[in-house]
Amino acid sequence: MNKLTQCIAVFTLALCTMTTMMAQEKKVPTSYAELLSGSSRTAQAMTSVNGLQWWGDLYLLVNNNTLSATNPKNGKVSTLTTLDDVNAALTAAGVGQLRSLSGQTLWEDKPWLLVTMPGNYVVYDWQTKQIVRQTKTAQATGRADYSKESGHVAYSVGNNLYVDEKQVSNEPEGILVGQSVHRNEFGINKGTFWSPKGNLLAFYKMDESMVTQYPLVNISTRIAEYTPVRYPMAGMTSHKVWVGVYNVATGRIIYLDAGDPTDRYFTNISWAPDEKSIYLVELNRDQNHAKLCQYDAESGRMMGVLYEETHPKYVEPEDPIVFLPWDDTKFIYQTERDGFKHLYLMDTKVSVYPEKHNAAAGGTYTESLKTTQLTKGNWLVQGIVGFNAKAKEIIYLSTQESPLQSNVYKVNMKGQVTTINNDVAVHSVSLSASGTYLIDRYNTPTQSRLIDVVEIAKPANKQNLLTVEDNYDGLLMPQIELGTLKAADGTTDLYYRIIKPADFDANKKYPAVVYVYGGPHAQNISATMRYGARAWELYMASKGYVMFCLDNRGSENRGLVFEQATFRHLGVEETKDQRVGAEFLMNLPYVDKTRLGVHGWSFGGHMTTSMMLRLNDIFQVGVAGGPVIDWQWYEVMYGERYMDTPQTNPEGYEETNLRNLAGNLKGKLLMVHGYQDETCVPQHTLGFIKACVDANVQPDLFLYPGHQHGVSGKDAVHLYEKITQYFEDHLK
Repeated sequence: MNKLTQCIAVFTLALCTMTTMMAQEKKVPTSYAELLSGSSRTAQAMTSVNGLQWWGDLYLLVNNNTLSATNPKNGKVSTLTTLDDVNAALTAAGVGQLRSLSGQTLWEDKPWLLVTMPGNYVVYDWQTKQIVRQTKTAQATGRADYSKESGHVAYSVGNNLYVDEKQVSNEPEGILVGQSVHRNEFGINKGTFWSPKGNLLAFYKMDESMVTQYPLVNISTRIAEYTPVRYPMAGMTSHKVWVGVYNVATGRIIYLDAGDPTDRYFTNISWAPDEKSIYLVELNRDQNHAKLCQYDAESGRMMGVLYEETHPKYVEPEDPIVFLPWDDTKFIYQTERDGFKHLYLMDTKVSVYPEKHNAAAGGTYTESLKTTQLTKGNWLVQGIVGFNAKAKEIIYLSTQESPLQSNVYKVNMKGQVTTINNDVAVHSVSLSASGTYLIDRYNTPTQSRLIDVVEIAKPANKQNLLTVEDNYDGLLMPQIELGTLKAADGTTDLYYRIIKPADFDANKKYPAVVYVYGGPHAQNISATMRYGARAWELYMASKGYVMFCLDNRGSENRGLVFEQATFRHLGVEETKDQRVGAEFLMNLPYVDKTRLGVHGWSFGGHMTTSMMLRLNDIFQVGVAGGPVIDWQWYEVMYGERYMDTPQTNPEGYEETNLRNLAGNLKGKLLMVHGYQDETCVPQHTLGFIKACVDANVQPDLFLYPGHQHGVSGKDAVHLYEKITQYFEDHLK
């Protein structure tokens, strides 16, 4: 019995025992809002670690408006500054007041604190108690990119780029400068990139004036307003992107000479340590050919293609290269070329004759630099945490123990891996400046939140800063079990989670509801608190439902073959796997197989609708939120990666168009959609309703005006109470 299996058995037994012993002491949740308060309890507990971050190898905390530093080696605590001292300096400079020291940016090697005020970035030195730097901006903005090295600030106002108080671009509507592009795919989440010394700024420029405007309507005004968005649908004309470089000192802009940007994607921008060149990954529109390219930052000319990778399905680069801090001639590249994302060391000083190789995952790759694979195995690297330059080691997170876990490891330049922790948990860590210590934030299936300071060389040497055992303390929680099933292919293991009511009686028959997502880059079941069960699932269990969840093929953290099983027919193989899960559920002696429901949002909305139509002999009730109905109505980057275009894959688009299956609807189906949804436009749900009218079947519809792809704020409580009531009305 492995460690994860042991934990599952112990966790299930512990829950059953606690349920028996504590049923009289705890109360059953009476509302969804009551369960949401669990997050508030965790937040309250987190106040004891306000402002927790590294300053060099000292960790900082803010208590009683005082910023203190602790040396993890000896536990010595020293006071750095107070809110009163900072505000005294800010007042003297005439720039306003700061409300809290928590969450402020610091320098690793200076006693400096960055204070962001409206229209002003102020740097305070807590040793001299003086303001040492100010950078004024034309307008306050939430999209600012501050260079700690130079003190310059890049941000956008409207669709144009500003640096400090200077407007850098002057483009008309339809052209965006300095903002995220390619609809935030390929790991892109911003549009500006400062060079290491902050002298140069790389930025995106996107022309989407040729992209069709999708008509959305804002109904909050007396006369509803037309508020269109540029939305390139699969197979249609998409935007064009350039990468520019702005020289702050001269005001000069050059653009990288990449040629015609039509139907090309530019991602994963990074700078050389000497600021002389820029690296990026270029991807063709088919997303099956990636090239790591180097450009001269002064002239914009291409210096060379360092690495190429192709795959008959798709290549998905998501991580910029990272140079080694002790050797600026070597960098780390991350790729899934052997079937799992791993770390590869590339040497810019050693060129090799470009030679094409067959990759283990079915693609090909060509290297122009000496390359060494540092990590290997049927597991994947989830991200680089940082480096220990003295020991020449990389610290990273991976799924080496289990696809449900996220643990910490280090690897040296010879590929020797050392485990930092391997507990059944999901870790999120930050590294001290030297790479000696970690702030380790994690939770386990039985603990809501833990924070430790860990010495990497001696992981047993750790100091616990916070432990929240159960954020639902006082509420009676259901029983949770974990297991595996074989996928529809008969060989692949899939993880599932079952949630039973707290007062579960094996002699009763319960209605059951499947919670589903099922799409790429998501995982419902993990080694987090209650194995990732959501508050709504716990609420439904408290109302007497058995809740079931299965991570089908296509979801994340299982490698390329697992994810690519759904290529060109999204929702089909996934539904086959969900049928396996549903049949397992139906055969449980305590489940009433005549009362099965399903709910999911976004891709999960697509899956919910698919399961109600393709598995109409199994499911009686469904609630589909923000669903994709027809992939030809979804956006270019995501849609074409997994489906190709409607022109090249007409059979796949026809097979996955759920409007074609509307006549299969037998049970009760509620469609829910945000009326201003810019991600999955309302046309999906409305088009499906029209198909149902044509097929003479009777779904239900509910729209949330003012909301986009998700329903947030107080309206989220309304949403989940509505979903719950729909099952109460039609499944019980």
